[in-house]
Amino acid sequence: MKLSKLRICVITGLSGSGKSTAVHALEDEGFFCVDNMPLTLLQVFIELAEKSSEKIKNVAIVIDIRAKDFFKGRENLFKELREAGHKVEIIFLESSDEVLQRRFSETRRRHPALETGGSVLDGIKLEREHLSGLRQIATSIIDTSEYNVHQLKELITRIISGEESPKVFNLHLQSFGFKYGVPLDSDMVIDVRFLPNPYFVPGMKHLSGLDQEVKDFLSAEPDTSEFLDRFLSFIDFMVPRYRKEGKSYLTISIGCTGGRHRSVYAVEVLRNFFSSRKLSLKITHRDLGKG
Repeated sequence: MKLSKLRICVITGLSGSGKSTAVHALEDEGFFCVDNMPLTLLQVFIELAEKSSEKIKNVAIVIDIRAKDFFKGRENLFKELREAGHKVEIIFLESSDEVLQRRFSETRRRHPALETGGSVLDGIKLEREHLSGLRQIATSIIDTSEYNVHQLKELITRIISGEESPKVFNLHLQSFGFKYGVPLDSDMVIDVRFLPNPYFVPGMKHLSGLDQEVKDFLSAEPDTSEFLDRFLSFIDFMVPRYRKEGKSYLTISIGCTGGRHRSVYAVEVLRNFFSSRKLSLKITHRDLGKG
């Protein structure tokens, strides 16, 4: 008896980021869907699906932090399924901390990452840490912060149907302040605290890297120009090689002390540099409104 090979779509990501909506979209596309599947049972489930008389071809599985064994041997299992001839896709959903906090506030649910007390933000940070490894092996990463239910469902449908090209390279540039912590989703972290700090220049304390006075101040510094020339050359070298390797996304986080002046300026320079390139560009100034 020849066993059929399956298309396996793993839906994962942060709690509150839209996994239920994604599963409903896949159900509408004819996928056999299972929620909260422990990894210890995944191989058995796939074997049963292969032998099923119902001719199951497309399977969607939600695996997230609710499964206690979620983090044990995940990479090897997905690799083994691919080597067995199955097509495995991993769709990772995420949102900003602010959006996730609002969604949990609206539903009044306890965050599943918190076994004892703690705030929703504590749960979000803990979950980001635990999921960082799985995020790195995802075939698609979707930030749902700006999507409503209908838009997310449409996007998932396009990805599954192949209309959303997986070859589009997604570049996320974000500024941050080291005093508020390094972003956990960073692929590359650059520290620009060696540059002169406009914070201590009279009249610039309450400005930001978006203001022309700050831009003029920093661009006039020799170290700024040399750093940007070297860094832009490096990034210009790296991005096509990431794409060649098959990576579809890259998150570059640039930090200064408070995330208001130097890092914001540097991200905006990179924005201008990459704006004409054929890639999907996302800009985040995480800590611009703090302090």
